[in-house]
Amino acid sequence: MSPRLTRRQRRRVSRGAQYAVLAAAVALVAVLADWGRLAQQFAQPDLAGELFPDIITTALRNTVLYTVSGFAFGLVLGLVVALMRLSSIAPYRWAATVYIEFFRGLPALLIFIFVGVAVPLAFPGTEIPGGTYGKVALGLGLVAAAYIAETVRAGIQAVPRGQMEAARSLGFSYPRAMVSVIFPQAFRIVIPPLTNELVLLFKDSSLVLFLGVTLDERELTKFGRDLAGQSANSTPILVAGLCYLLVTVPLSLLVRRLEARTAVERPWR
Repeated sequence: MSPRLTRRQRRRVSRGAQYAVLAAAVALVAVLADWGRLAQQFAQPDLAGELFPDIITTALRNTVLYTVSGFAFGLVLGLVVALMRLSSIAPYRWAATVYIEFFRGLPALLIFIFVGVAVPLAFPGTEIPGGTYGKVALGLGLVAAAYIAETVRAGIQAVPRGQMEAARSLGFSYPRAMVSVIFPQAFRIVIPPLTNELVLLFKDSSLVLFLGVTLDERELTKFGRDLAGQSANSTPILVAGLCYLLVTVPLSLLVRRLEARTAVERPWR
C-alpha cells in the first residue's frame, strides 16, 4: 500500500497540475491562432507610425483632460455627498442615499445621454460651460461622485472615534476637528481606492463619442475607431489600446504601492 501524500506534497501536485493546464492552454492558443492574419489586421507598422503625433497631442491629451476634469468635479461633489450621508439631519442623509443609489445603479452611458440630450431639453437656451469638455466633466463627475462619496464615507468612519473625542477635548470645534484631524487620516485611507476610481474614469471617458465631438475633441477610442474605419484596418484601435495601458498600468501599480504603504503606516496600528 503506497503511503499517503503529505499536505505539502498535495499542494505541490496541485500547483504542478495548474501550471500544466495553463501551459497547455497557452500552447493550444499559440498553435491554433492565425498569427499572420492577426498581424495583417492589427500590427501594420507603417499605419501605426502615421497616427503619431496626433494620437498623443490630440486623443491622449483630450482623454487626460476629460478624466481630470471629471475626477475633480466628482471629488468635490462626492465629498459633499459623503458629509450629507453622515449628517445627523435625516433629509440630508435621505438625499445623499438616493443620489448614491441612483447614479451607482445606472450605466454611465445613460448618464452621458441624459447630459447630452435631456439637460438641453429641460433647460432650453442653457449652455453647459466648457462645451464638450464641460459635458464630459459633468457626466463623469456625476457618476464618479456616487462612488467617491461612499469611499470617503467609509474612510471617515474608519478613523477611530477617539480621534474626534481627543480633538474636541483639546477645544477644537466640530468643523475644525474634521478638517484638521479626521480628513487627513481618512484621505490617507481612501487614496488607493480614489486612484482606482481615476483609472475607471480614464476608461469611461471613451463614452464621450456619444455626445458628438469634433475632430479636435476626439479621445483615444473615438480617434482609433475613426482611423480604423478610414483605413479598413484595426491597427489604430490596437495603438489606442496601448495608449490606454500607457496610463492605466502605472496608475494600477501606484494603487498597489499606496495600499501597501497605507497598511504599514496607518498611525493607530
